[in-house]
Amino acid sequence: MKFDIPAIIQGYAQGYFLMANDGEEGSLGWYSSRQRALIPLDGRFRYPRSLQRFLNQERFTAAINRDFQGVMAGCANRETTWISSELQEIYWQLYQAGWAYSFETWQGDELAGGILGIAIGGAFIGESMFYRIPEGSKVAMVKLVEHLQTQQFLLFDAQMMNPHLERFGAYTVSEQEYEPLLRKAVRRQCSLQ
Repeated sequence: MKFDIPAIIQGYAQGYFLMANDGEEGSLGWYSSRQRALIPLDGRFRYPRSLQRFLNQERFTAAINRDFQGVMAGCANRETTWISSELQEIYWQLYQAGWAYSFETWQGDELAGGILGIAIGGAFIGESMFYRIPEGSKVAMVKLVEHLQTQQFLLFDAQMMNPHLERFGAYTVSEQEYEPLLRKAVRRQCSLQ
């Protein structure tokens, strides 16, 4: 099935995101949140001290889109998932059109973890993350933030807050605060690669 990629990008650019209800097929919908979780792309970004050891040892290498389908499958492989097969097909078409990305960590030839997201201008909208090797997704988060900073992105939208994201300095903003940040970010010319 072919999806309307420009309409999907427009939805994300307006602050909405797609989700399936408990992985049910055919129940895909657009959602918004009164409180948006953002990962800081400035000095407020932090990570657990225990992670510094992994970063210093350089156990993992970072890559972009080396195994997009592997990251997408890893993100969807949960007991309860909002990433239905229909949503996976949308992500795949967004990837093929140059909108969706996987930011990955590798240990040798093994995919250690990754983050799935959509880049629109200077906004990176994180959809999901996973790991196969302990610390794989955490290292991916640190390396992705460093990369977004280097590429001069303005916004890293993590959508919904959780305790894991709080450890990285994530904070929430209201819808009213989020909308102008998003508008400014999507107008900025940035490239993830």
